[in-house]
Amino acid sequence: MIKLVLTGVWVCAVTLASVYFSVNMATAPAPVVADTKQSALELVKGETITVPVIGNGAVNGYFLGRISFMMHKDLIEGLNLPLTEMTTDELFSLLVGNKMVDVTNIKAFDPAAFREEIKKGMNERLGGDYVAEVMLEQLDYLSKEDVKETSGGKPAKVGAPVKIVETAPASETPAPSSGH
Repeated sequence: MIKLVLTGVWVCAVTLASVYFSVNMATAPAPVVADTKQSALELVKGETITVPVIGNGAVNGYFLGRISFMMHKDLIEGLNLPLTEMTTDELFSLLVGNKMVDVTNIKAFDPAAFREEIKKGMNERLGGDYVAEVMLEQLDYLSKEDVKETSGGKPAKVGAPVKIVETAPASETPAPSSGH
């Protein structure tokens, strides 16, 4: 009989101890997260924009792009920036003015240099170090002939847009580099 009572007391003690530690761990304050570079940044999603490619006094095609930015939270807090318009203007300058993308030789395109030029141009326009990182979500080229065939109302076999850059799924996206 005494064995049974001692076993019951032991089970009660173990149960009470486990409940106490469970409740104690559940109500403990969350560990303080170190202030990392990523926690100081905010994603600013870009909209799809169209930039015409002009050559020989005529429109030869269109770049379709969607670019998002990782911006410093503390700098953009309370600002109402016309990012879509500024991005369109910056892309127009880079794609049409500087011709950073040669549609006849897509393999020569350097996405890292393109991102850096956008970042540099946007920060100059904003007057500070607002943009920390530029993300190219989409950059396609449609020729003038492709656009005409699709808008003519006739079902025609149209080539697919030339994919210059397309974002990989989040699980395949490499971690951002720590360099500037």
